[in-house]
Amino acid sequence: MSVLTVKSSTPLCLLQDAGRFGVRHLGVTQGGALDWVSMSWANKLLNNPLDAAVIEVTLGGLTLVALEDCCLALAGADLGAMLDDRPVAPWRSFFLNKGQQLRFTQPVSGARAYLAAPGGFEAADLLGSSATVVREGLGGLDGTGKALAEGDRLACRNRSIALQTLPEHLIPNLADPRPLDVVLGAQIGQFSGLSLFDAFNSDWTLDSRADRMGIRLLGPELVYQGKPMISEGIPLGAIQVPPDGQPIILLNDRQTIGGYPRLGALTPLSLARLAQKLPGSVVRLRAVVQEMAHKEQVHALDQLHRTL
Repeated sequence: MSVLTVKSSTPLCLLQDAGRFGVRHLGVTQGGALDWVSMSWANKLLNNPLDAAVIEVTLGGLTLVALEDCCLALAGADLGAMLDDRPVAPWRSFFLNKGQQLRFTQPVSGARAYLAAPGGFEAADLLGSSATVVREGLGGLDGTGKALAEGDRLACRNRSIALQTLPEHLIPNLADPRPLDVVLGAQIGQFSGLSLFDAFNSDWTLDSRADRMGIRLLGPELVYQGKPMISEGIPLGAIQVPPDGQPIILLNDRQTIGGYPRLGALTPLSLARLAQKLPGSVVRLRAVVQEMAHKEQVHALDQLHRTL
C-alpha cells in the first residue's frame, strides 16, 4: 500500500538499507546507510528487521505527505522535523494521519536522519539490496539508483504499531567528542615517524569536499615513504592518503579498489559517528586493536537486539 508521497526532495534523500555484500568482485560497491546504528534503531522502534529499507535524509529538504494513516519511526540527526506545525523529535515512533505533511527543515544536531516504516519501505531488490548508489545506477524505488524526487510514492506493509520512544540512556550521543577509532594495518609502517605522530596527535577538520564515497580530512601533511602501489581492495572506513598528504576516509559508496597507501580503517561504530558530523567539524584519530573494536560492535548489536 502506498502510504506516502514525496512533495519535495533533494539529491541527498535516498532509500537505503544495510547495503550489498558479496558483490565487490564484480566491481559493485556496498552502499547502504552511512549511520548504520541510527538506521537500526529506527527499524527497532517499529519491530522491523534491523536492515529493513529506510529513508536516509541528509541535511533536510524532504517533505512527505501521508496518503493513508500510518506509523513511522525517526532516528539519527535532529533535522528540525515538523509534522504539520508540530515538531517531531528523533528516537521515537509517531502517527501520521492522511493528508498530514512531514517536513525536514535543516540540521539542529547531526547530519543524517533515518525514517522507517512498518516492515521497511518497499523497493526493487538488486543484488540482494535496495540500497541507492547513484554513481552505479543501482537501488532506490525502481532499481535505477535515483534519489527520491517529487511525485514518488512510498509503500510499506501498513500495520498496527504501538508507539515507542528509545530510552534516554540508549540514545547515541551525536556530538560525542571522543576520537574516531582506527584499526591499524595496510601501509602503516611506510609513513614517516613524524607523520604517524601527527596522524594520531593532531586535530583534523572535515572538508566540505565530502559525499557518500568519502570525506577528506584537512590537517598536517602525511608523508608516505614506501614504494608505488598496485591497486588493491578497499575496505569500508579505509583511510587513504593521496600525494597531497591529506587523508580521505572512504565510506559506503567507495570504489572497490584503490592504489593510495592507507593508515588503516575506522571501526564500524566510529564510521556511524563520523556520518553525523557536519563539514567543518574537528575530529581526532585513535589507534585501537581489532579485538577492542569487535567487542564494542558486539555490545552495540547486543543493545539493539535486547531492548524495546
